[in-house]
Amino acid sequence: MTSVVATLVLPKILHVRVTEDSLVVDLEDGRTLMVPLSWYPRLVHGTPEERQRFEIAGAGYGIHWPDLDEDVSVEGLLLGKPSAESPASLARWLASRGRKRA
Repeated sequence: MTSVVATLVLPKILHVRVTEDSLVVDLEDGRTLMVPLSWYPRLVHGTPEERQRFEIAGAGYGIHWPDLDEDVSVEGLLLGKPSAESPASLARWLASRGRKRA
């Protein structure tokens, strides 16, 4: 019996846009991914200015919003994984910002 090992090579992020209701990411392989902003509650609760202050991080495989302490990876986007933050964690974060739970 022979085993096969596959190596997954993820494309890097080229551009990021955050609209009122979507996160749009252009990848180096030509794909554009668009996911609902609602997948990332911290982005939803951030101000427009905070949402626009991001860094392409992790050697091009992630996005980091320093003001919102939010990170999104290419892998998570490609797998369709929304934020896994618990409601309790989000509530604590909102409280630290002086906002009530949504």
